Amino acid sequence: MNPVHLELINVSKAVFRKVNSTRVKTQILSSLDLTVQHGELVTIMGPSGSGKSTLLRLINRLSETDSGTILLNGKDIRDYDPLELRRKVGMVFQVPVVFRGSVRDNLAFGMRLWGNDIDIETLARDAGIPDNLLDADADPLSVGEKQRVCIARALANKPEVLLLDEPTSALDAKSAHRIEELLLSMRRERNLTMLWVTHELAQAGRIDGRRFMLREGRLEKHV
Repeated sequence: MNPVHLELINVSKAVFRKVNSTRVKTQILSSLDLTVQHGELVTIMGPSGSGKSTLLRLINRLSETDSGTILLNGKDIRDYDPLELRRKVGMVFQVPVVFRGSVRDNLAFGMRLWGNDIDIETLARDAGIPDNLLDADADPLSVGEKQRVCIARALANKPEVLLLDEPTSALDAKSAHRIEELLLSMRRERNLTMLWVTHELAQAGRIDGRRFMLREGRLEKHV
């Protein structure tokens, strides 16, 4: 068995939501536990509002836990510098957002930030981005093309863990399947640890690895 890569221990999180002009506290995650091995793919399912995205945001500290501990390689994530943590734990969001400039500029962002030695042309080809798009403006690209840019941009930081927050939900079925295949292929090639959030049971069925359903703030194993 591979060593533990990521561990959530007794993690809880509540948010405030407005109900009839009144702020109401809602418990999203309740004493949640999860252990993920190096190179493992874990799928997390659940309806909208169940806390799936909140769970991912806690792991790279876009949000903070109310209680509990999250460990990366046995070290509390609060003991990492936030930028270092987000280099180690990359995230791809539901709606792709590209930076101003060309596709090449987007892919070089992590290299400029961290000094990584990256072959941008190879990275682009691995992500299915044609060479003739590298110097094109990123903003007019299709949603599917933008998502490929965002995936490649996240991988340019050479993360150990990749968090996927419904990465295909904004795409048509054909583009969604292509992105699925791309992500699964890259995981195998790079031995990435992945947490993949989805509300689609059919998609979860196409993805290998352990599956969990998030209900009432806790994860239940799903077959």
